[in-house]
Amino acid sequence: MSLKERLSVMVVDDMSVSRGLIIQALEDIGIKTIDFCNDGEAAFRKLAVKPVHLVISDYNMPGANGLQLLAGLRQYQATQKIGFILITGTASQEIVDKGNQLGMNNYLKKPFSSADLKACIERVVGPL
Repeated sequence: MSLKERLSVMVVDDMSVSRGLIIQALEDIGIKTIDFCNDGEAAFRKLAVKPVHLVISDYNMPGANGLQLLAGLRQYQATQKIGFILITGTASQEIVDKGNQLGMNNYLKKPFSSADLKACIERVVGPL
């Protein structure tokens, strides 16, 4: 079984269109196990019970934004080693620096292609 068939990914985005585009790109890549949440708080609760290999999260969400979700994940033993990719339309140096301080594994700027997402994921988990 290849890595892309074993990899479990959670997509966190409050916008259904954006979430759908990310999920479609993951399916195009061949990733089979995909879950999603509409916000950071719900994602954290779900991940605390059932961690995944990789979280792909939007930055700008109501409630807990992507970096707040990342900070929460890094605080707990069960979730601190989850790979984390931040997706944002505003990849300012401040956001990137803060993400790096919190343990972000990679980030991707919107808009992106399936190939961009695949390359971004591979920099975190290795060749798919």
